[in-house]
Amino acid sequence: MHLLSFILRRLLQMIPTIIFIFVVTFVLVRLLPGDPASAMIGDRALDADVTRINHQLGLDKPLPVQFLYYVERIVTGDLGDSIALKLPVTTLIAQRLPVTLLMTAMAAVIALVLAVPLAFVAALRRDSIADNAIRGAFQVGLSMPVFYVGIILLTVFAAQFKIFPVGGYGETVTEHLYHLFLPSLTLALSLSAILMRNLRASVIAVMNAEYVDFAAAKGLRSTVILYRHILRNALISTVTLFGLQIGTMLGGAVVTETVFAVPGAGRLLIDSIFGRDYPVLQGLTITLAVLVSITFLLTDIFQAWLDPRVAR
Repeated sequence: MHLLSFILRRLLQMIPTIIFIFVVTFVLVRLLPGDPASAMIGDRALDADVTRINHQLGLDKPLPVQFLYYVERIVTGDLGDSIALKLPVTTLIAQRLPVTLLMTAMAAVIALVLAVPLAFVAALRRDSIADNAIRGAFQVGLSMPVFYVGIILLTVFAAQFKIFPVGGYGETVTEHLYHLFLPSLTLALSLSAILMRNLRASVIAVMNAEYVDFAAAKGLRSTVILYRHILRNALISTVTLFGLQIGTMLGGAVVTETVFAVPGAGRLLIDSIFGRDYPVLQGLTITLAVLVSITFLLTDIFQAWLDPRVAR
């Protein structure tokens, strides 16, 4: 019952957040230098042509009127048409967004596979050679920018050893996974370092808790203590951190997709910025922001399941 009311409260809290996203997206896009008409026609555009295109796009109307028209189209599911590609924005998002989501999901899985077991090894062997080696290796990945890690992986594993493709997305599911492995690994390295450090500290703190000593005094097996008492409690803060990093990963996907020439939503976002493609820029920004909000909601629900006190 507490969990259900908690979920309803969080859903209600998302409403003002989404409205704020609508306002900020609308304002920021209008603050970009230049205008879509000049981007469409070129540097030699005549004033009459610019005026005509702005009238067709509704950009010559007052800002409040533009905003109301903008909200109405979003509510009805009409995000408009791309100025540059001449296609509906919903079609472009439906084509590009699954690529970014698959890459982000792969990165999340790789990060968890790397971080969770190594964090437990480092925590259970605190201040040992293994612990120092694990922390040192992850620190190297954490200290380098995402684009630099991507260039290194691209140079070594794609250009030099030719194990993975230089770019692209492929046609089949297997090819999708194959082409996205290096971009996903690029995103996963920094995330796994953050998760490993947090989970290691949480495991050490939980191992020193009195209820763990009490469980050991009762004669419970070490595996039961590890999974039932240590793992569940140590994951609470890590789950929260993991959910917060999803937004960072989506932002990092913009750079990663550019480095690896992945035809995802991030690369489309960059192209729409340079092309002053307002409808695509607004549609992608809103879509990604709503996805991040949903991710935060799911993170809070999972955290409340791990720790029922959160839902009260």
